[in-house]
Amino acid sequence: MSGEQSFSQKADQVLSRLWKSVENKSGKSGTIQFIKDARIIQLIDDCINSNTKSYRYVLPTHVLAKLVDNALDCRSIQKAWGVEGAFDARSIAHAVVVPFDQRNHRVLGGSSEPYVNNPLRCPAVTSEFRDRQKNKTDWDKLTEVLDHIQKSRIEDLENFFKQILYSVYQRLSEVRISYPTPNRISFANALLIIDRFLKEKSGGERLESVVTALFLTIGQRFRLFDEINRGNVNAADASSGSLADIECLNKGKKKLLVEVKDRKLTLTQLESKVDQARTEKVREILFLSKGIEEKSEDHVKRKIKSEFVSGQNIYVIDFDSFLENVLVLFGEEGRTEFISNIGPELERVNAAIHHKKTWSNLLKQA
Repeated sequence: MSGEQSFSQKADQVLSRLWKSVENKSGKSGTIQFIKDARIIQLIDDCINSNTKSYRYVLPTHVLAKLVDNALDCRSIQKAWGVEGAFDARSIAHAVVVPFDQRNHRVLGGSSEPYVNNPLRCPAVTSEFRDRQKNKTDWDKLTEVLDHIQKSRIEDLENFFKQILYSVYQRLSEVRISYPTPNRISFANALLIIDRFLKEKSGGERLESVVTALFLTIGQRFRLFDEINRGNVNAADASSGSLADIECLNKGKKKLLVEVKDRKLTLTQLESKVDQARTEKVREILFLSKGIEEKSEDHVKRKIKSEFVSGQNIYVIDFDSFLENVLVLFGEEGRTEFISNIGPELERVNAAIHHKKTWSNLLKQA
């Protein structure tokens, strides 16, 4: 395998591209299958989650190498194996897969040199070397998967690799992600990382997490609320038992309803929420949105005025402006507290792993 450095660079590019593709698809769907063979899918999952740490690196390393150069035999560990297509898997693992593992919260186990450990100190992943293994069950699974892939069509390789990455992604969802909040954070930097976090569309999941953390901090700092309830972002408020996206309570009584919209507010949305609030005798409703839909603006303003007369207070405020003003009132200590509340909120609602990783990485850069 000539041109080792360029091969590793190409492998890294392929890994990054396909990992991003799997992340994007996984964040929007339920269970995903890139291949149809249910047995191979289960075997891949078992290998990625093997009790033998070194085994977890095998499928990502060997199938990635074959994806970059189909002439390689994906069962090979050492070039000294001597068969056509034999190559040294260790170099690819250490140059490409180990750094990938480190970037992704050591999802595969955090080994810096998985191929120097005894389980992989043999020429190839084949039944010939089974007797050298303590974990023969998982070795058999690796052998079956790599045999199957080696015999498959070239055009199927990418889907096999995506299936492997999907298993890694699923494993990552069970790994505890750290949220390294800075000891202090400036007003400008707080706004910047929130802006970066919210730039990517998430169906409202990121925005609701940020707003929930914001009101949790408001309650803590100003003692306005002692409880913050948040509904399921993918469920209608009524079906989840909530009156709004976020409910702010004090001594068990709902004091403020907060509706979070990453688009402009419509008259229909406002009227629906007002009716629910009146029924439950909640007088304060805040809509954090990107303004009011142009064709509804006059109607919305008239509605707000008429509801005030009947005892209902309705506020429609741009989220960015609201955030800026609140952060000023928080001061440095409150800003840091707010930022530190976002990670636990993402964990509490079991947000998609991609959202958690993005927030964690932004904190590391702050």
